[in-house]
Amino acid sequence: MKKLLLLAVLASFLVLPGCSKKKEEEAKAPEAKSAEAALPAGKDIRAAFVYVGPVGDGGWTFAHDLGRQMMAKLPYVKDVTFIESVPEGAESTRIITSLAQKGYNLIFTTSFGYMDPTIEVAAKFPDVVFMHCSGYKSAENVGTYFGRIYQPRYLAGMVAGKMTKSNIIGYVAAFPIPEVIRGINAFTLGVRSVNPKAVVKVVWTQTWFDPGKERDAAESLLDVKADVITMHQDTPAPLQAAEKRGAFAIGYNSDMASQIPGAWLTAPVWNWGTLYEEIAKEVHEGTWKSSKIWYGLEHNLVDLAPMSKLVPADVQEIVNAKKAELASGKDEIFMGPIKDNTGKVVVEAGKTLTDDEKLSMNFLVEGVQGTIPK
Repeated sequence: MKKLLLLAVLASFLVLPGCSKKKEEEAKAPEAKSAEAALPAGKDIRAAFVYVGPVGDGGWTFAHDLGRQMMAKLPYVKDVTFIESVPEGAESTRIITSLAQKGYNLIFTTSFGYMDPTIEVAAKFPDVVFMHCSGYKSAENVGTYFGRIYQPRYLAGMVAGKMTKSNIIGYVAAFPIPEVIRGINAFTLGVRSVNPKAVVKVVWTQTWFDPGKERDAAESLLDVKADVITMHQDTPAPLQAAEKRGAFAIGYNSDMASQIPGAWLTAPVWNWGTLYEEIAKEVHEGTWKSSKIWYGLEHNLVDLAPMSKLVPADVQEIVNAKKAELASGKDEIFMGPIKDNTGKVVVEAGKTLTDDEKLSMNFLVEGVQGTIPK
């Protein structure tokens, strides 16, 4: 009996260290599990951005790069790169292909002219997610994204219509694609909503980033008595020309108030970061599906930059009231009756353009002085 008791005691000593180790591991387990839970499960993201201009342009590419920097802070985004000043066409096809070959699994192509190259490359890399900005072609692994920048364009037009004294407003435009045409039209409708006598004169540069050419275009508009200059360009050059000549300036893409302090009124601006975070999260979690994203003021993807002190309080009040209306979902900017600048009715009374019609817009509204280059 004593022998059995002794064996039992010895056995208990042999087991105790094991039990102690197990309890120690169990004690540590909750901490380990909580640390693991803090890191989201899913696919690591290696993201790449293809830019049409330099990140220091202060405009389109600069705004996209601010969004890239926001997305890069997500814990599952392990690698983010960008290539700037990539020409549209064959060169962009080569660049996009090389990024996919290097293992980037989320590629953003951020200019309209990258649309066909993106579709072409995506067909060869079905496991890579491609997001193309401002285009209309998609595929199973290609989504499109853009913002309803025409909404703050309309608001900026209201500001211009109230601020002009000559009733001549100059618009330096890039390329005659639907995105640019839509912006000119929304801006002009905003102008005419508060000042039916004002006209918007358009000069086309056929550039995105050419400060000299864009400055010259603004100068030509100032020469014909334009006292407000706005633009669809990626540089502040047209606005700097306006300031130098004592005219007002309405920018685009980002808030350039500090660069144009003597003339700045406001600008339609982009907030890409939240959208880039949303897309990265979906790819990480495996929930991403090809879609056509076109967010407006209600999603804060687009906005109107704070109006400067040059804009009177009563003007700011009516613009902010219209902004609140648009942000609530009541978007009637392209509701008829609307005539084009030849006098033809292009939107009948009571009708509103569909999104597809807005995305393929190829007319200039009444109040625009200019034509669409062929």
